[in-house]
Amino acid sequence: MRALVYHGANHRAWEEKPQPALRKPTDAIIRISKTTICGTDLHIMKGDLPKVVDGLTLGHEGVGVVVEAGAAVTNFKPGDRVVISCVTSCGKCPECKRGMPSHCADGGWILGYLIDGTQAEFVRIPHADGSLHHIPADVTDEEPLVMVSDILPTGFECGVLNGCIKPGDTVAIIGAGPVGLSTLLTAQFYAPAVIIMVDLDENRLEVAKTFGATHTVTTNAAAKIMKLTGGKGVDVAIEAVGLPATFQICQDIVAAGGHLANIGVHGRSVELHLESLWDRNLTLTTRLVDTVTIPLLMKTVRSGKVKPAQLITHRFPLNEIMKAYDVFGNAARERALKVILTN
Repeated sequence: MRALVYHGANHRAWEEKPQPALRKPTDAIIRISKTTICGTDLHIMKGDLPKVVDGLTLGHEGVGVVVEAGAAVTNFKPGDRVVISCVTSCGKCPECKRGMPSHCADGGWILGYLIDGTQAEFVRIPHADGSLHHIPADVTDEEPLVMVSDILPTGFECGVLNGCIKPGDTVAIIGAGPVGLSTLLTAQFYAPAVIIMVDLDENRLEVAKTFGATHTVTTNAAAKIMKLTGGKGVDVAIEAVGLPATFQICQDIVAAGGHLANIGVHGRSVELHLESLWDRNLTLTTRLVDTVTIPLLMKTVRSGKVKPAQLITHRFPLNEIMKAYDVFGNAARERALKVILTN
């Protein structure tokens, strides 16, 4: 088979690899139908995640068809169409039972990070019963479900739920990339009064307005948001970039009693200014997506309440993934959000 293979920082190749085989009776082999590229993959390509080894197939999102299932897999059989969770869950360890499969003792986020991932013609999925989700028979458009693998639950769990958004809240989302926009879409489940999107890309901010943002901000974000909120700040500040500067904006704008919810993948240290935050009754949360909300989100997508297909801006055949990386890696120039790669 062919796969997108990591060969160290800033080096990748579309090349031949052996087709994966079952290693344990709880595994399944999936023929990828559609996959995508994530901002985290770009972090890997920059060398921000040193655990990724030379020769690894990248990717942790996708939909596909089961071609082989291990003897211990009970919920899936060959021919089943499935959504692949970006998080592998054994379902049995203490962390999984606490609803934190991101810290599964024999899984977690391993696809495209510690084991070969989904940017390939085939992928092996460990603990298939806990890591795959059936696509209903009446669903014909699989593209929106690719967003359910990772970015929708990431925005919802790490941003909206950890941020404890309530009706009437003022919310600021720092970063209008795919995860930030997914946060914007799912934040509206809870009817906040104001949603401020912050980004330097005017195109992404225009998209955010069509998705439901009430205000957009580019430069001098902290000062403009404080003025907009009458000096109070926001009830919920959500960091969806992963940079020291964007984390600083969140510290500068969160109101007393508010929540600062971090989503972004941070490849370097940030400064936490406790000297100015210690007395403000704040809650600061971090989280790696657990994907426990995938069943809920699939229902909202199926019903049309959430329309993640709006995030798709580019489509490529899977064998043009090198070109797709170039487009996604130059998102501002290419006006790119999510790309779909079809096998």
